[in-house]
Amino acid sequence: MECVHCKGHMRRATAPLAIHRKGYHVMWDALPAWVCSQCGEACFEPADVESIQKAIRALEAEGPAEKKAS
Repeated sequence: MECVHCKGHMRRATAPLAIHRKGYHVMWDALPAWVCSQCGEACFEPADVESIQKAIRALEAEGPAEKKAS
């Protein structure tokens, strides 16, 4: 697989991912990904993207923590 940014070689590894939106911050330290050995760009498999999106939807359904405390 070739990196879409620099044309370097992509290899299976793990990569961090941070999402900041709607008042919350979610960080994963090591998600499975294709990582470029040249520039470090990470690409995720469609099934992994779906899992990430499912987690975000679950957080959005719960709503902000500060509203629940009041």
